[in-house]
Amino acid sequence: MAVVDDHDAIQLAVQIWCQETNPPISIDAGYRSTTEFLATHQDGSLAVVVFDLEQSQHRPDFAGLEKVAAMGHRVIVYSHLAGDEVILRCLELGAVTFIVKSEGRSHLIDAMRAALVNEPYVGPKMAKAIFHDRSVGRPRLAPREQEVLIAWFQTESKDLVGQKLRISSTTVRTHLQRVRAKYAAAGRPAPTKSALVARAIQDGIIFLDDL
Repeated sequence: MAVVDDHDAIQLAVQIWCQETNPPISIDAGYRSTTEFLATHQDGSLAVVVFDLEQSQHRPDFAGLEKVAAMGHRVIVYSHLAGDEVILRCLELGAVTFIVKSEGRSHLIDAMRAALVNEPYVGPKMAKAIFHDRSVGRPRLAPREQEVLIAWFQTESKDLVGQKLRISSTTVRTHLQRVRAKYAAAGRPAPTKSALVARAIQDGIIFLDDL
């Protein structure tokens, strides 16, 4: 687990919270910028990254977020920004969850624990953003998320999905985690494969004849 944040106070606070929680969460390293993080991590082996969206450039680093998520890291965006559009864009770019700094330590710790075991976590602001997203009547799945979801329905394992789409099984799991998080936030949880199939059929993502 790593923390990317240009404020030393935030880095220290997160480390203390992780030490004080039971059981403790191990923070492997802290970085002051996306560039610094990417210089030493070229794959998704670190697993979970707590990511400050607004770093020294004082504007949302959407490009950096997309790069880190695309490498297979499970990214928890941890930001003082709380606008619905910002939250939704981060989810579309690959973040597994979005925690607003004002939501407090418990939500961040719960999100970190969930990400470590590839489980979805939806904080209050993220739930509000998805609920208020009126542009579609269902969770907005990215094209790659839909592709992975359909391939998973049509095969027996995540490893086979990875082979079919030429991506790692870890990346497959990350995409499925994001899909589950979006459905959970929309009030339509789908914790099992069969539940996801049902949701996908309801939303017209896949048809019975395709299974």
